[in-house]
Amino acid sequence: MTEKLFYQDSHMRNFRAVVESCEKEGEEYEAVLNRTAFFPEGGGQYADTGVIDKVPVVDVKEREGVIFHRVKRPLAVGKQVEGFIDWEERFSKMQQHSGEHIVSGLVHSHFGYDNVGFHMGRDAITMDFNGILTKAQLKEIEKEANEAVVKNLEIQVLYPSKEELSQIAYRSKIEIEGQVRIVVVPGYDTCACCAPHVKRTGEIGLIKLTGLQNYKGGVRVSMLCGFRALADYEEKAESVKRLSVMLSAKENEVAEEVQRLKEELTAQKGKLARLEGKLLEQKVGELEKNQKLVVLFESDLAGNAPRELVNRILCKGTEIAAVFAGTPADGYRYVVGSKTLDVRPFAKRLNERFQGRGGGKPEMVQGSISVGEERKIREEVESCSREI
Repeated sequence: MTEKLFYQDSHMRNFRAVVESCEKEGEEYEAVLNRTAFFPEGGGQYADTGVIDKVPVVDVKEREGVIFHRVKRPLAVGKQVEGFIDWEERFSKMQQHSGEHIVSGLVHSHFGYDNVGFHMGRDAITMDFNGILTKAQLKEIEKEANEAVVKNLEIQVLYPSKEELSQIAYRSKIEIEGQVRIVVVPGYDTCACCAPHVKRTGEIGLIKLTGLQNYKGGVRVSMLCGFRALADYEEKAESVKRLSVMLSAKENEVAEEVQRLKEELTAQKGKLARLEGKLLEQKVGELEKNQKLVVLFESDLAGNAPRELVNRILCKGTEIAAVFAGTPADGYRYVVGSKTLDVRPFAKRLNERFQGRGGGKPEMVQGSISVGEERKIREEVESCSREI
């Protein structure tokens, strides 16, 4: 059994220990020490990293009470070594995890929902609750959670006996065998947890709930605490500043200016669609009626315009219409349609001959080709039309 120093002092940054074993595992090594401050992966929290005698520790796992340190180079068995955990990373994880306890405790006490899933990534922290929360309710939870931070409460860790445990109302996502470790945030949460936490709630700094989405019949809440929340704020504040400059608007008026531009863009899109409709109508008006085949190459058509042009050509009595939007340098998007013939052979021929991809139904095929001169493409389409 490895002596777990992280339970004795969650703020321990370095320690001395003796190497008990070190075995090669793939391109790395697994080292066991008699004692360690490296917390292994567990409880929704990923493992600590750092160095042992300047050898990088990239992962830590626990198996049957023994903690295995995955290291880049071998450590000499029997040697006394000194380990240093990545304190910035560890402290950030403790801020996130302690914040999660407060938020989950508040959600449970106010609404009776359980935290059924917790994931702490290096960039995002999520909590899954088995009930629905509104944005207004989440805002109130966030306010109360930060009140707990301001109170600077001492976070307690208990190791109750079975008899004592039976008298404690605590949260737990799984059935636990053996000694149960209880983490208490007085007045806010009592929960079984194996991870290290900050000593007082004031160390969390800030709890910011950043997202809410429906998830598996409940909700998934995203959260950032402490320095991660500060970094998130700084990044978003910088984005708002850049937008403010680009829009020539005050920072607190950026949203209103974006809304105005959005409405203006919508109006312009409507105007453009009407003009595009007139352009397509003009192109079709210049064609002769009741042709068997019409092939057009257009460099200025985008979106649904090529398909719309094909439909308009077919309405004029043309048997087969093929429109190619693009340029020889950039390639073409193609649409081929007919009201009376199966045009799928066109897609097959174009894809095979001009490195294309696409397909569709008998009445219309769509796709793209990456190579091909206009003359050769036209000849291929005309050849195919004679065969069907």
